[in-house]
Amino acid sequence: MAEPERQRVALGVSYHGGAYQGWQSQPSGRTVQDRLEAALSEIAAQPVTTLCAGRTDAGVHALMQVVHFDTSAERPAFSWVRGTNARLPADIAVQWARPVSREFHCRASAVTRRYAYVERYELRTTTVEEGLDAALGAGDLVDRELYFSSFRAAQCQSQTPVKQLKSIAIHQRGAYWRFEFEANAFLHHMVRNLMGCLLVVGSGRKPPEWVAGVLAARSRAAAAPTFAPDGLYFLGPRYEAHWGLPERVAGYDALP
Repeated sequence: MAEPERQRVALGVSYHGGAYQGWQSQPSGRTVQDRLEAALSEIAAQPVTTLCAGRTDAGVHALMQVVHFDTSAERPAFSWVRGTNARLPADIAVQWARPVSREFHCRASAVTRRYAYVERYELRTTTVEEGLDAALGAGDLVDRELYFSSFRAAQCQSQTPVKQLKSIAIHQRGAYWRFEFEANAFLHHMVRNLMGCLLVVGSGRKPPEWVAGVLAARSRAAAAPTFAPDGLYFLGPRYEAHWGLPERVAGYDALP
């Protein structure tokens, strides 16, 4: 008897990471992947294994984590959304589901990935935004392939520290600052280490040109300590239009 044909399904998932040990499955079962796969397996009536566009650390949130899985279970898209959500805790939610071709891969097909840090921060001076802009300019961090070795965690598994930051945007709204990063890919802790350095400059402890020196050193020891995960959001990947996946990030407009 022939094995049932397997189809590939993509999901957009949001979660608040405060209660979890990150995305990646752990023996404790206290991860987003563990909870999501358990719920999907109930709906599919068979084991489901997922892959994600970008693994997140403990305490990090996601507004549009994109995952895919293969299954022989035939379910309409709304069942993958409603049925799975009915079996998930309130801090994890499937936003959408789409059948995709087997050529689609949530990680390999991504063109860029986006993160945002939302931080209530008492910065030293009213000219901090100009100082941060100067720091970015001095480091010449954007739109070039660079060695981000100084911003890489020791346990990073990436084959190369060379990445291309497409943009860094900094906005202030009242007492809150929002830092948005977009790159072709990120190293482990890269955003958290960049944030640590930018806030050292923003608080006046280092001059803007210090960032260029950190980048040139290609040594983690040259940079600021890794910033806390609180306030870090994975905004999600971008894909080419022909995959037909939603681009709107649920909850983005509600960020400070």
